Amino acid sequence: MEEMKKEVGFAAAELIESGMTVGLGTGSTVFYFINRLIERVKEGLDIRVVSSSIRSQKQAEEGKIPIADINTITSIDITVDGADEITHRKEMIKGGGGALLREKILANTSREMVVIVDESKVVERLGKHLLPVEILPFATDAIIDKIRKLGYQGSLREHNKDGPYITDNGNYIYDIHFESLRDHPENDHEKLSRIPGVLETGFFFNLAGRVLVGKNDGTVDHWP
Repeated sequence: MEEMKKEVGFAAAELIESGMTVGLGTGSTVFYFINRLIERVKEGLDIRVVSSSIRSQKQAEEGKIPIADINTITSIDITVDGADEITHRKEMIKGGGGALLREKILANTSREMVVIVDESKVVERLGKHLLPVEILPFATDAIIDKIRKLGYQGSLREHNKDGPYITDNGNYIYDIHFESLRDHPENDHEKLSRIPGVLETGFFFNLAGRVLVGKNDGTVDHWP
């Protein structure tokens, strides 16, 4: 599994060209992408990056990749990120690493989002993986009650039993467990998004461009 992640992460790094502003996603596959970017920058690649998480930014900083101020950026050339699930229609569930809101902002600001996954993440329909929902840490029980009254069951994500998991934005994550695969995930997203206090769901639609899929045999499939 780690070798697949490495192969696809390294392949994505070869798509980056000098002069680009690059969005860094979050996750175990993106870790290898950033590692290869660090090597390419040492070899002379001239880029700047913005990150969807403190973790990815720290990795880039330690590797001496120039960091841009996200608050002054209005356009990103390319963002590279992973997914917890992805269909051949490029619908995704993301947010297992807790950075879904920032990841979606970067993807929406980018000219292209390149998705890097191993083949175990490719599914026919979404819904086997938990759906992360980022919510405000204000009136938490009331927000969760509204979610459950819509028929969505789940639990507040914990952080090593030390209390609720806190996102880099200072919010909570409510992980929904679906009882069945989703035929119309857009409808689920719309229902959840209407609840005041729900900031974003882990459903990603109409954002992925090219998709790189690492295979067991060591090859990488490229979806246009």
